[in-house]
Amino acid sequence: MRQFVDYCQYQVRSAPYWRTGMPIYLVGDELLHVSSPTECTGFAATHTGWIEMRVVVRDAPPAEGDPVGDADDWDAISETTLWSPQGVLSVHSMMGSTAEEFAGLSVPPGLIRLRAHARNLIHESVRTDDDPPEQHQLLVWPVTEDVGPRTRRAAGTRREWEQKRAKAAEYAMLDVIRPYDTHEERDPDDLPRVAVVRRRPAEAVPVLPDRLPVGDLEVHLTPTAEGTLSWRWASTTEELPDQEASTVRLAVVDGELTLRHEGVTGRHAILLGLVWDHLLDDPAGRPAWEPVLRAQAAEKAERAERNRRLRAEHEANSWGGTPPTDRLRALTGQALSFARLDRPLLDRLAELPADRQRQIAVWAARRAMRVAGMEQIGWIAEALAAVEAGERLPAAFTDDHGQAVSRRLYADPAIPHTVIKFPGGPSNFRQQSVAFPALLALADDDPLAAVIDAVYTAATAHGEPAHLAFLAEVPRD
Repeated sequence: MRQFVDYCQYQVRSAPYWRTGMPIYLVGDELLHVSSPTECTGFAATHTGWIEMRVVVRDAPPAEGDPVGDADDWDAISETTLWSPQGVLSVHSMMGSTAEEFAGLSVPPGLIRLRAHARNLIHESVRTDDDPPEQHQLLVWPVTEDVGPRTRRAAGTRREWEQKRAKAAEYAMLDVIRPYDTHEERDPDDLPRVAVVRRRPAEAVPVLPDRLPVGDLEVHLTPTAEGTLSWRWASTTEELPDQEASTVRLAVVDGELTLRHEGVTGRHAILLGLVWDHLLDDPAGRPAWEPVLRAQAAEKAERAERNRRLRAEHEANSWGGTPPTDRLRALTGQALSFARLDRPLLDRLAELPADRQRQIAVWAARRAMRVAGMEQIGWIAEALAAVEAGERLPAAFTDDHGQAVSRRLYADPAIPHTVIKFPGGPSNFRQQSVAFPALLALADDDPLAAVIDAVYTAATAHGEPAHLAFLAEVPRD
């Protein structure tokens, strides 16, 4: 079977969705580079064109000497680990195309080990028609541990790249703490937890910090026995990447350090392996991800402050130039509209004692009824007399938000019909409809709300420009 490659690259994906991974040249060798937990980049000698490829899926790792897994006629052999939560694997060209034979291959769900083989790695600048075709093989089997990338055999056709572990750890930790993307399927709940294993030369067990800062999160590394630590996420504000604690074991035998991080979620295993590669390089150093997270936090705080200032400026402009008090802001009636008519008067009314606010509200209601020609209408006159005597409005004005008297307003033939220009608005408003809510405002138990709504409504009932003269008459003390 054949696979197309672009720019000497192809991608192996172990999830049905695409995600942003690391760039190439951070972690890997001449054959495989780590991209993300669900993707790696394979390299070919052919720049653009077809290579021969086959994918072999096994239920167990190949035995030593297995001709499929370790034949001598392969020029290069490399390994890495992928996370396949749904049990699918696909091979794609760099531009995204894939052969039907390599789309949605069934693999064991969970962690899988990928061993890439390549031979006949002849650069196309020197390749001739007599040369054998470039061939690649991908061998896949399930594992329960991520031991990291490994070069089993190097062809030496490409220069060795410096392993940029700090940069890889930065990507890895940022990916560990991120929530699921909207396009990602959540991992099945029944997949077992796995382990991360790292080995390197060492004379002693490294001293690890008891806390790892990760932005607004922390990792607590608590000793539980000799050479054993508990790894637990902690935060007072952020959702934890993993609610369960996991176990870290460290031991040095014959000059080799073995680190085992057990009980991690499969989704995080490959990422935590990259994190450990960085931490073991410099256990006492500043974690590579912290400068990025601090910069993100500073940018977030700056953005929040900028948005706060913009909201404050917008609110101040909406309220006539200065922000309102919390008391005014909390009102649900006409306070904001009043501020646009006469902000100084609004502030003055808000400062008055409650009993004075109630008196001015009653005064404004009568003025509204008078200017609209309704002051002498019997049932309206009775309501005005009641509130001026210190009584409550009749029940018809308060029950069901005064709907009964509002309907009566339009049905009573004694109610006049005059038209005004609404201040700042249309010129064909019925004056009586504008004025009547000034009387209904007196039903409010809050004197401040009552005076604001009654005075504002009375002002608009006078129409433009007469409302200005009315506002000048409103008592200020």
